[in-house]
Amino acid sequence: MYRSILRVGALALAAAALIPASASAAGEIHPGVQTFTAGAQCTSNFVFSDGGTTYLGQAAHCSGTGAATDTDGCTSASLPIGTPVEVTGASKPGTLVYNSWITMQGKHEADANTCAFNDLALVKIDPADAGKVSPTVPGFGGPNGVAEAPTALGSTVYSYGNSELRGGVAQLSPKQGVVVQSEGGDWSRTLYTVTPGIPGDSGSGFMDGSGHAVGILSTLQVAPTPGSNGVGDLARELAYMRANSSFSGVNLVNGTKPFKADLVGAITGQ
Repeated sequence: MYRSILRVGALALAAAALIPASASAAGEIHPGVQTFTAGAQCTSNFVFSDGGTTYLGQAAHCSGTGAATDTDGCTSASLPIGTPVEVTGASKPGTLVYNSWITMQGKHEADANTCAFNDLALVKIDPADAGKVSPTVPGFGGPNGVAEAPTALGSTVYSYGNSELRGGVAQLSPKQGVVVQSEGGDWSRTLYTVTPGIPGDSGSGFMDGSGHAVGILSTLQVAPTPGSNGVGDLARELAYMRANSSFSGVNLVNGTKPFKADLVGAITGQ
């Protein structure tokens, strides 16, 4: 089976340096806001909490220090835990507190599929900004919990990307797609959307037709469909984190608005 070849947010976007970062509505921090780790721009996925601390999810590779083709989390280098992360809408930087790549390397993970597809990080939101956080996905609403069963082939999925390469045009952020292939023993799904994820969308979250959080955007692929994207299974990534780190009590925070499987409504704001 052909493996994905490029982490879509692994490199800082030189072209994006000419484009101002889009601001979140009214300074709100929510799924889909841009994050910047040592200058590399990614898109956050979902909000998480352990009951006392608020975290924003992003892809582990967003803090990677290697090339865009460095896709194995068990061998690819990363910035350390404690690295500051700029979060759009926040008054103070967040802090990288969990990274699956660093955890796998510390645990000497040997399973090839886990190494290839486990791509989750948590950014701790500064307490000064916790009151600005909303767990609701723009346009679509939700999420409604985590999809525990692997998303079936042919299923419709929904996402909100926020690459700087789109120049802050919010109407280009909502996306609808379909699952076309499973990879890595159900660790990942290949998804095709009409407007595929591009550099800077890395880490953005995907939901199924019921609003359950399916996974996070990890890779840009050239097969089986050009422009398709690899999305890691969030349930597996969370299970690994809970079993192998101090973040055993961290859970997804559900959205406060109902989920709507309506791409046109998400684009138009209706």
